[in-house]
Amino acid sequence: MPPSADHPRPPSPPRRPSPAEALRGIDWAWQRLPAGLDLGALTDIQWRADACTPNSVLCFQCHDAGPSDAELYRRYLADSPFALLVTNRRMDCFDALGHKGICVARPEAYGDTVARLCDAFHPLPAGHWRIAAVTGTNGKTTTVKYLEALLRAAGERVLTVGTLGLALNGVDQVITGFTSPPLVELRRLLADYQDRADVLVTEASSHALHQGRLGGLAFDAAGWTNFSLDHLDYHGTEAAYFAAKAAILDHLPAGVPLVTTSADVAARLGREHPGAPVELIAPPAAEPVMLRTRPFLALGYNRANYALALALAGRILALSAKRLPPAPWRALAAVDGRFETFVHSNRTVVVDFAHTPDALENVLTAIRAAFPHARVTTLFGCGGDRDRGKRPLMGAAVCRHSDHAIVTSDNPRFEDPQAIIDATLAGMSGCAAAPETIVDRAAAIRHLFDRLATAPADEPQVALIAGKGHERYIDRKGAKTYFSDQDEVARNFAHLGWPLTGPDGA
Repeated sequence: MPPSADHPRPPSPPRRPSPAEALRGIDWAWQRLPAGLDLGALTDIQWRADACTPNSVLCFQCHDAGPSDAELYRRYLADSPFALLVTNRRMDCFDALGHKGICVARPEAYGDTVARLCDAFHPLPAGHWRIAAVTGTNGKTTTVKYLEALLRAAGERVLTVGTLGLALNGVDQVITGFTSPPLVELRRLLADYQDRADVLVTEASSHALHQGRLGGLAFDAAGWTNFSLDHLDYHGTEAAYFAAKAAILDHLPAGVPLVTTSADVAARLGREHPGAPVELIAPPAAEPVMLRTRPFLALGYNRANYALALALAGRILALSAKRLPPAPWRALAAVDGRFETFVHSNRTVVVDFAHTPDALENVLTAIRAAFPHARVTTLFGCGGDRDRGKRPLMGAAVCRHSDHAIVTSDNPRFEDPQAIIDATLAGMSGCAAAPETIVDRAAAIRHLFDRLATAPADEPQVALIAGKGHERYIDRKGAKTYFSDQDEVARNFAHLGWPLTGPDGA
């Protein structure tokens, strides 16, 4: 049967260099290969030390703010049976690994170096994967899921990777635990799914772009949602955070524009990366029929996410001569933990992942616009062991747009939850009413529902439960225990005898 749109020509089989060839083709900053090391016996590549065999290549990236070399050695390297260690800098423990092969990549080329090694174990078929990537402070997950839906509606086979995990054609496969998984893991996934999907749609976090987790991948389309302060605990400065995200430009072929709905992002890229092609697009109008059937598109930022997804879909589909159906917004569905609404009478409960000052500002502004006559209560918390500077800013954003606030816990990690709450309250002196503080999140949600139940029956009420969204855990003292805001909402609806038909009233 000759090739056709329905039966495309199979991709060219990938050229698979041997591990020895891949190693010889890299300009290493430093290396030590013991005489007894048989490069021909290397069988696999890993990013986790505990997954190694005696014939493994272990790619082990060190971070400036991470544990000491002695701690890394004790915790990960001392008992791992790997044959060859590949890292991004010299480590103090190399003498203790005298019997192992060690290769140190040039720091700026670590991602591309790992990509070259992955070619020996998880080669990419030439011309098979079309790749779209989305970066931005907020909205990455929603845009990726919208893009997935649009491409599926056009008949594409789609693999998505992001905060919600791995999905094949909209069906969840596995939770990776990363917004953007390590490159070795991503290449393994692409190898495992190459017979079942042709398009990869991935979130591109600032961490991933800075650490080279997308090394060696050329994007056919890329978008940037927005930019605001976040992750300064890792990047250090706002400028470094922006620069990390701007590295997405390096993955686009010459002449292919980065698409954004943010005028601020477009202007800043024009100043800091003159000559880089950037295309600014506008959100579509909110048509009445669209809002009746897809109420989440009443939110301006969701229409912006849709516009970005639509532009990226057009670029990906142009490569396969496929077309979007009429009224493509009909393919969209609400995204887990992103403005999920649960309604009883004139009580509306919104569960949203908003966990930055900008995200809270956006979602609360949208709530005020959509429910102009409602009394708004916001329940939220701030994460531990992360950017402490945003805590009072989050509190201030909640104050500006809420009639009442309940401050609670949200992944305290190794910090004292009450200390996190106290730091958040420092920004809440301007609240219309004194915020309440309830450390236990489940108890805080029960209290929120008590307030909804006892408020005047004729007074419209909107409650925003912010910060966790899709997450099904609380991270406390090194352990993740199951917890779901959606489950707590369902439990409290049942306790009050309110019928619960599902998110968005469906």
